[in-house]
Amino acid sequence: MAYEFLRLEKEGVIATVTLNRPRKRNALSIALRDEIDACLRQLEADDGVRVVIITGSGSAFCAGFDLSEMNFDDPEHTRRFADSSYRYHTRLMRFKKPLIAAVNGPALGGGLDLAVLCDIRIASKAATFGHPEIKFGSAVLFTALADIIGGGLARELCFTGRTIDATEALRIGLVNRVVAADRLMEAAKRVAETIAEAPLAGLEATKAMIIQSSEVARGWQAEAQSPGQ
Repeated sequence: MAYEFLRLEKEGVIATVTLNRPRKRNALSIALRDEIDACLRQLEADDGVRVVIITGSGSAFCAGFDLSEMNFDDPEHTRRFADSSYRYHTRLMRFKKPLIAAVNGPALGGGLDLAVLCDIRIASKAATFGHPEIKFGSAVLFTALADIIGGGLARELCFTGRTIDATEALRIGLVNRVVAADRLMEAAKRVAETIAEAPLAGLEATKAMIIQSSEVARGWQAEAQSPGQ
């Protein structure tokens, strides 16, 4: 399947999905969210793929939702926006194979959500993280962040909207490791190769237990009611 706003590459049992709207800092338009949903559905059905890496093209990992689409005066647009958001988030949190985020730059708003909905996060030293959307009245996806760093820290980051650098992200457990920008994909692929040493059945069974035990899937039903999510 051909994609307009992302690139899909496969090397053996490892697939790399690259968000490819660099001029828009890989902002999550409806079209891009729908392509991510379709791509992950394709990879989930492919028994030749065991691990998936998600990264961004250009200088940003993902700047969040596309602000040019955040206009809800049109009921049909609002419906399309909400439906796309729900399918995209649900696909990420219920994806049955390991997901690695290779965070090459800013991961803000929905970009931070994308990173935390992956299982492992490898960050470039250029990476930053934050929920600035709280400042213009958009709801923040709390549960996914709290599932990783704990409720207290997650509340602070969600309410303040402050941006943290890769060093602080590592300190609070938001990312698993930080590497130089030119070593990011090498580091992510090394982790993916280690994971892929396990058989697919074992990886999927482990991921199923992670999903079942996670607060994210339970909390999502309430958080999904916001058009901004």
